Amino acid sequence: MQLNYKHLRYFWVVANEGSLAQASKTLFVSAPALSVQIQKLEEQLGQSLFDRKNRQLVLTEAGRVALDYAETIFSTGSELLDRFANPDTDTARKVRIGALSTLSRNFQLSFIRPLAAHDDVEISLRSASLPVLFEELDALNLDVLLINAPPPGEREPSWLAHLIDDQPISIVGSPSRVNRYRNLRDMLREEPLILPSPNSSIRQNFDAWLDRERVVPRIAAEVDDMAMIRLLAREDIGLAVAPPIVVRDELDSGLLIEAQHFDALHETFYAITPRRRFVNPLVRALIDEHARLASDSQSWG
Repeated sequence: MQLNYKHLRYFWVVANEGSLAQASKTLFVSAPALSVQIQKLEEQLGQSLFDRKNRQLVLTEAGRVALDYAETIFSTGSELLDRFANPDTDTARKVRIGALSTLSRNFQLSFIRPLAAHDDVEISLRSASLPVLFEELDALNLDVLLINAPPPGEREPSWLAHLIDDQPISIVGSPSRVNRYRNLRDMLREEPLILPSPNSSIRQNFDAWLDRERVVPRIAAEVDDMAMIRLLAREDIGLAVAPPIVVRDELDSGLLIEAQHFDALHETFYAITPRRRFVNPLVRALIDEHARLASDSQSWG
């Protein structure tokens, strides 16, 4: 059994107008015909929707419940029309974000933080491997994908890559480790290092720097998850190589300090969106804001 939305609309107008006579003028339908349509809706629902009191139609308890549903249904219909008539307006209420499973949690939080101003927005955040996330993006199950490496070029026709942040790399560690050294090279030779995995852009850039400086490090751990690098640094397993945003809380609290800041070494963050005519306006606003901040940072850098 399917709901007859024409009957529901007639009921909705009558309930808002308060009488069959006024509703018939609004709908250009005779009052007797409206009465018949509402009776059919009552038969389908198995409930009486109106009581007659002093020639007025008064909603029953079931009628009030039905009106709440009708308000939601027709309001959503209006939003649907407005969404396609004005694709750049802020009418989307859900943002579906995919993030590479190894991506910094602090960066993910900084990306979605502007959505906190929208208390009626539902955020869906999914972490997975890159192939899985691109499949979801291609299927339009995600509005945006966050990654921290240049996107694969063979997929370019189906999506757009937006550079939204460019974070310099630092060596961080506990004060007890860092403060005992005056020479960076001695520290790197003697202290164990927590490094990103060899296939990451951070590691490749850092290894190139080590080679130029003729430094052979002691490697304590190679980790492809920034959250794990953060935890190992907190546990004082060794010095960590990571963007400061990964350990922002620890730096702010003094649990970790920067031993070296590399202006020339960076980790880039991209927001990937499908090539669509109807882009989620909240995602568009997020990307525009982060891209502007990244551009300002580079301009002043």
